[in-house]
Amino acid sequence: MVQTSDMRPSDGPLWSCTQSQAEIYDYRKAANPIRSGLTEPIPYRQWGAEIHGEGPSGVIPLDMSDELGLDGPGPATSPGLAAHFLRILPGEGLKAAAEATSQLFYVLSGRGKCRRPANAGCPDVAIDWEEGDLFVLPPGEYSLLEASTTSVLYWVHDAPLLTYLGVVPNCARFQPTVYRSQSLKQELEALARCPSSAKSNRLSVLLANGDLPATRTVTHVLWAMFGMVPAGATQAPHRHQSVALDLIVDCNPGCYTLVGTELSKDGSIKNPKRIDWQAGGAFITPPGHWHAHVNESENTAFLLPIQDAGLKTYLRSLDIRFAGGLVASD
Repeated sequence: MVQTSDMRPSDGPLWSCTQSQAEIYDYRKAANPIRSGLTEPIPYRQWGAEIHGEGPSGVIPLDMSDELGLDGPGPATSPGLAAHFLRILPGEGLKAAAEATSQLFYVLSGRGKCRRPANAGCPDVAIDWEEGDLFVLPPGEYSLLEASTTSVLYWVHDAPLLTYLGVVPNCARFQPTVYRSQSLKQELEALARCPSSAKSNRLSVLLANGDLPATRTVTHVLWAMFGMVPAGATQAPHRHQSVALDLIVDCNPGCYTLVGTELSKDGSIKNPKRIDWQAGGAFITPPGHWHAHVNESENTAFLLPIQDAGLKTYLRSLDIRFAGGLVASD
């Protein structure tokens, strides 16, 4: 028998240890609770660029919390991450605030400044940004984003993860860091020219942070990849156990992703769902699902997946797998 004993969490109510919450399940009925009505599976979902194409300055969350059965106080796009578009008109400012350990901003269009006051463990932040720049921020007060031209930014943070854990951020694991558009493009172009890239599964560069040498990720939770799909190319399927919040930076009609849970004997995705790309749009790739990017247009397409793979890498559970190399389509 379990004996009842009093315990008091710091600054909390008086609790009693009890058996009333104890439950026991047949392993076969509880080992995989990811199913509708229990732990909701992550669905396919996409958002078009029209949601940020016009209107006043504002934060536009890509909220899936209801579909996922999450009860946090803020929006969530996956169980651990929240993605948003920020639209800012010239001469206006927008506050971006989240109880998060990691915040990532990618500038789809426009120019402006990011300001954030100093806080414990982190100095003042002052960043001038323009189209194609990406920057990451550790915990701190709200960021004030001021636009000099009409601007759209993609904003991802890990507040839903902290809500689930019941914690608040109290220290910075990395310094505020900026990745300039010119540098990203130069590195990607150099990679594309490399002869060995013809056999690569992806033509992409991963953004890493010098404060995080073990994971080689943009923050200790977030992972970011700036990649291209050349005209006429099909990237062979691969999968991973992180959720991908994919942003389409630029593309022409004829670009799409095929995604599904199984592979055929020839290495293609069995019964795939097709997600057509739209420049400035975003979509979710669920964990563990095979996906292949296809470009049937005459121009190179660019994408920026943001994942919780920094955390998965630290946990040694990313489990990335590839079905084959990069091949040219007919």
